[in-house]
Amino acid sequence: MSLKFGTDGVRGVANVEITPELALLLGRAAARVLGGRRWYVGRDTRISGPLLAAALAAGLASEGAEVVDLGVLPTPGVALISSVEKSPAAMISASHNPFGDNGIKFFAEGGRKLPDDVETELEAELTVLGAGGDPRPRPQGAEVGSLSTDPSGLTRYRDRLVGEILEGRSLDGVKVVVDTANGAASPLAVDVLTALGAQVSAIHDSPDGVNINAGCGSTHPEDLQAAVVAQGADVGLAFDGDADRVLAVDGRGELVDGDEIIGICAIDLHERGILAHDTVVVTVMTNLGFRRGMAARGITVVDTAVGDRYVLEELDRGGFSLGGEQSGHVIFRDVASTGDGLLTGITLLDVVARSGRSLQELAAATMTRLPQVLVNVRTPTRDPGLLEKLAPAVAEVEARLGDSGRVLLRPSGTEPLIRVMVEAPTDGEARSVADELAVAVAAATG
Repeated sequence: MSLKFGTDGVRGVANVEITPELALLLGRAAARVLGGRRWYVGRDTRISGPLLAAALAAGLASEGAEVVDLGVLPTPGVALISSVEKSPAAMISASHNPFGDNGIKFFAEGGRKLPDDVETELEAELTVLGAGGDPRPRPQGAEVGSLSTDPSGLTRYRDRLVGEILEGRSLDGVKVVVDTANGAASPLAVDVLTALGAQVSAIHDSPDGVNINAGCGSTHPEDLQAAVVAQGADVGLAFDGDADRVLAVDGRGELVDGDEIIGICAIDLHERGILAHDTVVVTVMTNLGFRRGMAARGITVVDTAVGDRYVLEELDRGGFSLGGEQSGHVIFRDVASTGDGLLTGITLLDVVARSGRSLQELAAATMTRLPQVLVNVRTPTRDPGLLEKLAPAVAEVEARLGDSGRVLLRPSGTEPLIRVMVEAPTDGEARSVADELAVAVAAATG
């Protein structure tokens, strides 16, 4: 049995690709590779969550771990417990995917996602265990692990958000609608924001195991956009299934994505003199308009590969305090080790409340977005030399666009795909260039 980690753990169809048998072996492999006497396991609201959490816990315990089941808890809540308790942890979630999918992502001791080399080691250990060829004996007697439950994780995470983030400030006067995607933020979002002084209403906050992300949340914000306008709210917040990301909606019902949220927060921190090294960390997918907006404010932009764990690595490497992704994963490194939708939402609302400006005004002052077109081109196989072959075609297009646009070709981390991204002054030009490069990719792969 083998698998490959993607940009955020392993993910697939629950009970078909992500099976209890796989979860059990993955638990055994994780216990061996990551160590740790005590482990914490959380999950989102999918119907398959308890099944896979139980199997993963059994695998961990069979290798001698004391496993604590945290129940339904947002991914950043699991990361918080891992950090505070200085223990490894796992989250059972497929994030924004449909309910039929599920996944497993790990945190090393301290609440950090795993680097590539550790994931590779996990993959190798899983392959050995799946083949039944490992001769090492399992723990016996008193050395066998244990299983227990601890529902206090939700309260501990809630108290952290309410008690520490705003440092005594309040969100009085801010009217908010939240869409919790029928996911892990459902028991928390209204309570937390109300406790901080906001006037809050919620939609899609009644999980039943099969309605997570179903036409709602950060991947389907249409209902939230309509609700914000209908209720005359100042801001809408759309979470994904495990609440580690958030997108916003302004008072007109217009979407405010991760680029704009990061930009608003970066400018606010910069103006208050607390943006570490006056630098923000983003991925290569971040819009050129963001980069221009930050440059105009004297803020340096550092790029990473796609994936919030790469953002975190760069934040720690450079001693920076803010980074994230266009998708709404935002990391405030001074207070968290992973993307946190609720923390990001609170921080954004705090900027709105302190500035006296609408979210629409703040977003407009942050950046002017360039049209961005993304085309996926399937390739027969993964060719490590393909990007080099395509370099002349890319160089020709870049010379044509000059400073007015941007081109990015990158291979998918999980599929035989080349992702072609083009930004240009107009949508038509971006589309035309992306199609041109897609043809070049297809021709180079024969």
